[in-house]
Amino acid sequence: RDGEYERYGVRKLGAASIAERGEREILAGFWQMIDKQRPRLVTWNGRSFDAAVLKQRSLIHGLTAHNWHRTDPRFGYDYRYESNWHCDLMDALSDFGASPRLGLDEAARALGLPGKWNGSGAAVAEQAAAGDYAAIDRYCEGDVLNTYLLYLRWAYLSTRLSARSHNASVQHLLDYLEANRELHSHWGEFADRWQASDRPCPSFVNEPLGGPGPQPPESHLRSEDVMP
Repeated sequence: RDGEYERYGVRKLGAASIAERGEREILAGFWQMIDKQRPRLVTWNGRSFDAAVLKQRSLIHGLTAHNWHRTDPRFGYDYRYESNWHCDLMDALSDFGASPRLGLDEAARALGLPGKWNGSGAAVAEQAAAGDYAAIDRYCEGDVLNTYLLYLRWAYLSTRLSARSHNASVQHLLDYLEANRELHSHWGEFADRWQASDRPCPSFVNEPLGGPGPQPPESHLRSEDVMP
């Protein structure tokens, strides 16, 4: 944390490749991670697609998702309007369906991010049939990078991050990508495309004049203040 604000760093980036482990092992590992770490999940359309697919495939394999379902049902992983456990950015940025939902590529490119430069979801089935799991891994990791950076900007917008902690989180990712460029060339390509973007959207944000300021004592006006 950075005072009262959150701050993030990248410990590890990678895809759980089906080329190295079977589907059941990957799914079991995911639920075990949820049980042990109880992390905040950040997804793009994860509530409508990814989480549902994980549950359906786990049902077939006879797996349990203990802590996923044992969190407070009012505010846990399945609760749509709470972002502490599962933040579906696509849903949150549309005010939960009140406005049209953006695709990940569209939202990423609006911020000057590379978007889906290295693949398409439409090609995944064909790549899997051909055994080209490395291409699928690279594509998934690109989605992760776009989603993470969109989340950083959303977390700043929604006051989870200050300008300082947002910028430190962005810089930490840039340093991580640069340090691993030789082993993962597509990570370096992501960083290069991002830095070369001609979109008028800076990678870093400016500290508001006077700092972030205190939170208001009330979330809305009292009824006596607005009624005639």
